[in-house]
Formats: sequence, C-alpha cells, structure tokens
Amino acid sequence: MSTQQNEPSPPPSAGPEKPGRIAALAALNALEGAALAIGGIYMLAVGLFGRPDSIQQAEMGGLTLVALGLVPLAAARGLLRRRSWSRGPALITQLMALPVAWTLLRSQGALIPAGIVLAAVAVTALVLILNPATTQALGIRGPRTTPDA
Repeated sequence: MSTQQNEPSPPPSAGPEKPGRIAALAALNALEGAALAIGGIYMLAVGLFGRPDSIQQAEMGGLTLVALGLVPLAAARGLLRRRSWSRGPALITQLMALPVAWTLLRSQGALIPAGIVLAAVAVTALVLILNPATTQALGIRGPRTTPDA
C-alpha cells in the first residue's frame, strides 16, 4: 500500500509579466471612464436638484454619459486581466475621444485646456493600444499569412 502525502500543489504559473504599457493603458481608460461617469452623475444631479433648461435632456444626457463611462471602465478591467476582447473597447474609446478633443480645442476659455488634456490622453492611449508588444501581451495574433501555392 502506498501512502500519499497531502502536499499542497504549487500555484499555477502566472505567465509572463504584464508590461507596464498595459497598466498605463488601463489607467488612461479608467481615467476617461471615471470622468464620463462623474460628468454623467453631475448632469443627473443638476437635472434632479437644479434648474436645467430641460429636465429630460439633463437626465438623458446624464444617463448616457454614465453608460458611456462604463465602456472604458470595463476595458480597463479587461486590460488589467489581459483579456484580448478589451482592446476593442479601449480602441473605440480613444477614437471617439479625438473628435471631442478637436471640438474642445476649437472652443473658447477653459474648454481649450480640457481639449489639450483629452487629446494628449487619447493619442497616448492609441500609441499604447497599437503597440505590437501590447497586442502580443493580450494574446492577439496578427493576420495569418498563407504560403503561395
């Protein structure tokens, strides 16, 4: 009769380390998502407790911003967990941020610095998303090439 010792099994290997660029990309997406959600909550509060021009517009705008804020927040969580699906929402968020930044840059007053910050965040995040090392770290394979027959 053989006796087995109850030794704990070693933890599974965590795989290769997460590149710093993925953490930075996740942070940028989380920042944008939080800004959208906070802006949406503010609009909801103004719609409920303030005196907006249109209560319905303020509430719908607030709900829309909160919902839009969930997309980059989900992408940030997926990026931190190195899920390949998270690259799409992160990329779409940045592509949507560029026209908003352009509109803010063509405005007046305090909106111009906000446009500069948004443009810098979006371009930085795009560079990080499109970096081949990020793609590889997320387990996304490039296009398959077939040999010529």
